[in-house]
Amino acid sequence: MDASIDREKRVSGREEAEAREGEPPVDGIIINEVQLILAEKRTSLAAMRTGIAVFSLPLSVLSILIATSRYYDVTNVLPFLIPLLTICAALVVLGTYLVARSAIRIHRYDRLITGLKEKHGSLAKFID
Repeated sequence: MDASIDREKRVSGREEAEAREGEPPVDGIIINEVQLILAEKRTSLAAMRTGIAVFSLPLSVLSILIATSRYYDVTNVLPFLIPLLTICAALVVLGTYLVARSAIRIHRYDRLITGLKEKHGSLAKFID
């Protein structure tokens, strides 16, 4: 008996909130959806951080090679230099791919969150 009265109070309270704001209240499913999108955004930011680190490694190696170039003759170390430069080029491509893919996904997640905020106006008070 008490459970049905409590349920009626909750339903009437929800209806009053809808009538006051003109929109349905934010329920747990919407908040969970935003949390999931934000978790995916954090994952993309971690992938971007990894891409930047992978991209910076070949730049560091090349900087050291250029700084120490007066101590060796390029023709003598060419068998070592070609594979090293090939690996550096592959790392630059990989780093660029990771950063670009992460940036695209982050923008997509931002658009999803903006869409949810527009659809559920009361959600905006929780998210900047």
